[in-house]
Amino acid sequence: MDNMDTGNLGIMAGIIISLGFFGMIFGIIYLYKRERMAMIERGMDPRRYKPQSAPYQNLKWGLLLIGAGVGLFLAYTLDRTLFSRTQDDNAAIYFALIAIFGGLGLFASYRVEKKELAGKPEQE
Repeated sequence: MDNMDTGNLGIMAGIIISLGFFGMIFGIIYLYKRERMAMIERGMDPRRYKPQSAPYQNLKWGLLLIGAGVGLFLAYTLDRTLFSRTQDDNAAIYFALIAIFGGLGLFASYRVEKKELAGKPEQE
């Protein structure tokens, strides 16, 4: 390839990215308006249906990040002590322990939410 083909490719990429961005924004707005019109046609008030906050969202994120941090710390400690004799790159242990402890954090969040919701009577 010479420089002429690379320049044309750069121009074409810029055009495609710009059109894709415009199409994405247009599609999001179009689908939002279409959803609101469907609600109006069914006799529903679109202003009444706002996104509801999840009461345990902060707990979930907190436990996920704590679990990921513990997994990262444990992976670093194991890499520096137990696996220090090997010259191999031990990147897999970092990803594995972050995923395991992050998952354990999410599981702990689920257990706390389930325990709290079981103790409350249902509101109607």
